[in-house]
Amino acid sequence: SPTDSPVTLKILQNWVPKISHYFDKEHYTYAGHQIVIQESIEHFGAVVWPGALALSQYLESNQEQFNLKDKKVLEIGAGTGLVSIVACILGAYVTATDLPEVLENLSFNISKNTRDMNTHKPEVRKLVWGESLSEDFPVSTYRYDFILASDVVYHHTALEALLATMAYFCQPGTVLLWANKFRFSTDYEFLEKVSNIFDTTILAEFPESNVKLLKATMRKN
Repeated sequence: SPTDSPVTLKILQNWVPKISHYFDKEHYTYAGHQIVIQESIEHFGAVVWPGALALSQYLESNQEQFNLKDKKVLEIGAGTGLVSIVACILGAYVTATDLPEVLENLSFNISKNTRDMNTHKPEVRKLVWGESLSEDFPVSTYRYDFILASDVVYHHTALEALLATMAYFCQPGTVLLWANKFRFSTDYEFLEKVSNIFDTTILAEFPESNVKLLKATMRKN
């Protein structure tokens, strides 16, 4: 039915780029809060990508459909932490995860932007896709209402591990929200694999920036 077709959106330019030689501090406003993000040029994960902007904007605008208040939220590949910060502002219990070398900048941004808020204290943890999941995040203890992922698919070799990680955390009742810029055939191949494993819906498309935002849930047998 026509109601199932994705909405077409623009990524709103609600930030003021500041120019600096080493660290860029980007200023964003979501859900009525100013967020200041420090980017690092050393790591892929330490730059704000368009999928993060799209997902942040969507979460802010669709709080009735995806109410994060008091929900358990896991962000994989959290990068600079923008999406996790927005989820925290929206009232979630957030666990932001990424590779060890990204965690320092991630922790800095998350604590800086959430410490004065009356919100659940977010947690930052190491998560290497596909590695030690059942040891570090045993399903008996760690159940999440939402898994958030933005721009986790690009030219890298960890796609199988990423898919396994998504499948591991997507328990019955968990909603995966994944926003990504689609550039390469590998991006579409990954989307096809996600659609083979999960019930998948494209919620929104941002044509100007080639971003798609998808919802995935565990397939009912």
